[in-house]
Amino acid sequence: MTSSVGVSPGPVTRAPAVQRAWPRSRLDTATTPGRLGLLLVGLVLLSLAWGVLAALTAEQHASAAAEVVAVSEPLSLDAEQIYQSLSDADATAASAFLVGGLEPTADRQRYNADIAQAAIRIEAASALLGSSAARTQLPGNLNRQASAAGSATGDDLATLSAGLPVYADEVGTARADNRIGYPLGAAYLREASNMLRDTLLPAASDIYTKENGLLTSASAQATGLPLLVVTLVFGLGAGFLLYRSWRWLTRRTHRRVNYGLLVAAVAGAISLVWLAGAFAFGRAELLHAQQQGSAPAEAFARADVAVLQAHADESLTLIDNTGDDSYQKDFIAQQKLLGPGPGTLLAAVQASAGSASVTADAQAWYRAHAALRALDDGGSHTAAVQSALNGQAATAFNRLSADLSDGINAHQAAFASDARGGRDAFTGLAVGMIVASLIMVAGCAWGLNRRLAEYR
Repeated sequence: MTSSVGVSPGPVTRAPAVQRAWPRSRLDTATTPGRLGLLLVGLVLLSLAWGVLAALTAEQHASAAAEVVAVSEPLSLDAEQIYQSLSDADATAASAFLVGGLEPTADRQRYNADIAQAAIRIEAASALLGSSAARTQLPGNLNRQASAAGSATGDDLATLSAGLPVYADEVGTARADNRIGYPLGAAYLREASNMLRDTLLPAASDIYTKENGLLTSASAQATGLPLLVVTLVFGLGAGFLLYRSWRWLTRRTHRRVNYGLLVAAVAGAISLVWLAGAFAFGRAELLHAQQQGSAPAEAFARADVAVLQAHADESLTLIDNTGDDSYQKDFIAQQKLLGPGPGTLLAAVQASAGSASVTADAQAWYRAHAALRALDDGGSHTAAVQSALNGQAATAFNRLSADLSDGINAHQAAFASDARGGRDAFTGLAVGMIVASLIMVAGCAWGLNRRLAEYR
């Protein structure tokens, strides 16, 4: 009896059962601790998923915006300025040749500056193309486009690098012969001009077309909506689930405020608003850069090249002076291309920039050119040459050329400013999304573990 009364087996046998009950209750979703544990795991995974998706979205848009500023826009600009410099060099060489003997200092300096500028831009474009670092972080489709275009662009740059010295030598020979009165100089100048138009300008045009296409693709990638919409919908859904979890926890624990979940909710809201706001601002800046920068600049540049080629034709017709009107026919073809009229280059300038003065200046130049041709065809060759050098035709051309150059510079500056603003809007965004998601994870873990501790 004494042994049976003295032995108390209850505490000895029930203590391990109590110790095992707590871990089992955490795994049993029928119990409150089990549900709290499941909720903790779900909210942590949800926070991490939000961070990954938001960071991926931010990085994709940021890399595309950086591509616009660092590679596509500079390459497109290089190609455009190579084209312009070569066209201006051709027109300047032909105009200077009309003087006879030693060409004017201003014309010689302008020609040399055009050739130097073209060489610098060819070298800069080659360096950009050879730098793969700027392209390796692009989304897959842009990376493939860049690689495909890069090979063809490299071939065009090689053509320009090899052809530019040959063209300059041809023009140099023509200028030397012209100084001493050799008529063979005109033949060298025509040969140089034909080489530039048949080989160098098409290569520069190909580069511009390819890189402008990549610029458009990169800009579209940076401003695209589908992935962002999916991310924002996911973020709103995550916020709703976090709210419902808070409501459930309030009913279970009779505590209105859970500071851990409050921290998670604030971090999630900030990251969601930051992502949406950065994208809205960046997209607006990039779209403005395209609509008010690159598109008008392209329209002005194409019109400027056509004007320069027509001006070279005007001079070459006077230099040839043999009755062959092939250069005059090309002038007329460039005039039709310029317009004004539906589908012409001047119509594109008017539509993109609303510049009526360019159209008026072009028509004034056409009238001056018609008067010049009337003088030349009527036997007044010297008067026609004077009109082309410093008379009515020269004045009208200079005014038109200045308007086009000013338009190009203004819109290129607008594009550069807006594009950089769009790129900067995404700066630090991906890292911010990751940090915010980690804060959400920490907040959820802290808030729910405090409630779980109450069941130990």
